[in-house]
Amino acid sequence: MSQNAAFTEDQKEYLEGFIAGLARKRGMPLPNDAAAAPKPPAEPASSRPSSDPITIHIAAQDRAVAAGGKLVPEELAKREKNPFDIWDEMAANAMAGRFPKGLDVFRHKFHGLFYVAPNQDAFMLRLRLPGGIVTAHQATGLAEIAEHFGGGYVDITTRANLQIREIGAAHPLDVLMAIDELGLTSRGSGADNIRNLTGSPTAGIDPQELIDTRPLTRALYHHILNHRELYGLPRKFNIALDGGGRVGVLEDTNDIGFAAVRVGPGKPVPEGVYFRMLLGGLTGHSAFAQDSGVLLEPREVVPAAAAIVRVFIDHGDRTDRKKARLKYLIERWGIEKLMAEAAQHMPGQWRFAAAQICEPRGPIDRQAHVGIHPQAQPGFCYIGVTARASRLDAAQLRGLAEIAARRGSGTLRLTVWQNLLVSDIPEPQVADTAAEIEALGLAINASPLRAGLVACTGNAGCKFALADTKRHALAIADYLEPRIALDAPLNIHLTGCPNSCAQHYVGDIGLLATKVDLGDAEAEGYHLIVGGGSGAELGLGREIARDIPADALPARLETLLRGYLGHREAGESFHAFANRHSVEQLAQLLTAEALS
Repeated sequence: MSQNAAFTEDQKEYLEGFIAGLARKRGMPLPNDAAAAPKPPAEPASSRPSSDPITIHIAAQDRAVAAGGKLVPEELAKREKNPFDIWDEMAANAMAGRFPKGLDVFRHKFHGLFYVAPNQDAFMLRLRLPGGIVTAHQATGLAEIAEHFGGGYVDITTRANLQIREIGAAHPLDVLMAIDELGLTSRGSGADNIRNLTGSPTAGIDPQELIDTRPLTRALYHHILNHRELYGLPRKFNIALDGGGRVGVLEDTNDIGFAAVRVGPGKPVPEGVYFRMLLGGLTGHSAFAQDSGVLLEPREVVPAAAAIVRVFIDHGDRTDRKKARLKYLIERWGIEKLMAEAAQHMPGQWRFAAAQICEPRGPIDRQAHVGIHPQAQPGFCYIGVTARASRLDAAQLRGLAEIAARRGSGTLRLTVWQNLLVSDIPEPQVADTAAEIEALGLAINASPLRAGLVACTGNAGCKFALADTKRHALAIADYLEPRIALDAPLNIHLTGCPNSCAQHYVGDIGLLATKVDLGDAEAEGYHLIVGGGSGAELGLGREIARDIPADALPARLETLLRGYLGHREAGESFHAFANRHSVEQLAQLLTAEALS
């Protein structure tokens, strides 16, 4: 990582004056002025031009205050200074080698920049990669950025995205400019915005899919980027599109999930492929998305998403961050009222139709994101690649990009399972391609244990996390692989806090980090949840044990899995086994007691 050069006293004085001038220009107190006068309120919505995209947000805030509410600090921060108007401040801070303070930390997240102190005294940058797709050229450029300005690696996230970590105080704008020149952006990838759009990772190459979701994720991505009113929502917002292929995207855990369905002949709507719109998913708060009751033609997906977001802008809670997600608006109103309000922002009428008229979705193959698989295009395959703890060093990312360009179509596809696919490999070249990938220190033939391992950033890089989830995930896999031979997929999800970035409630085994009191000391540990699932196995896991020290966890999971293998019915999955037994019975397996 580059180090900041020391500044002379004259330079420091100039920079302080420059920043002070900017602060006064924007009507803000100086960063270190504890006695600064109270800030004047932002101008009311009625005084702004009707074409100003901020108007609808200010109006929503005004309504919340008029109803007796008090805006949370984040709402005040957005009201006082548009986060997209802080480029000059960021430049001045970079020149001074200084990280943001106070609510400017929040505003930086609008640019995808997360100051992750105290866990790391550095920025993390989160990208926007619609549908999780990145070209070889872009991947090579990201590897160079990670080397020059970050820690020399990238992390694959649970939203089919990439993060660059350990960016120094002097370099946030260097990174933003570099990714822009690659044709990428991080705009709106954090804070109160629509996060990275996920789509089927095998879109366009899946023999089973109903529709290629890539044009839709691309269209919605550009719609968001070019409509400024779709930023600064009451809270973050997740959208996913599932095209019906073999690799799932957990669309039912999103604020909006679009699930492709086929309607056959003789039904109340014309035969064809549509999307069902699911609303209000938030599994960290014990909720899957609900069916909205409508069928959408593909061309209607973007306006439908924009209409729902617009209602959320107008009526989402701006006084309580814990209740500021779409799920809670639905709890207050119900789906019918939400859809009626959203209809006012649609160019046409909703097409209501019962879910029963749709054909069943094709099966999800929980191993289809790893290994070698035939594509829809005859004579071509894709290869699912896994990295330890979902981390790629710059050399590995550069090597994958080179392989994708030389052997395939120059495309890398990220998945919500924290791995990636190299697509469009001619069958005669598959063996050589696989060998080249493995020579990078990456795995193709991952075991069911390692293929289903999902972990959030953990306390190595996130201030909310209570445990080092990535390290513990690797310890679990390294311990269990030589001891337990599984013949069916198994997902183990480790999450560092109740925000549940790793979706612990939908894993076969979910682990929620906690601090364990050992009497004379405190240790990292986990609560144990089992039996969660999504899609055809939809359900939230149930807690069967609490406060397991991280060091004891691998052996406890071994006991649990041996109990499953010893007591399951023929061909029974862990998910089915866990949901066939009570919490008390499952807890017994942790102590090697036989099931009654």
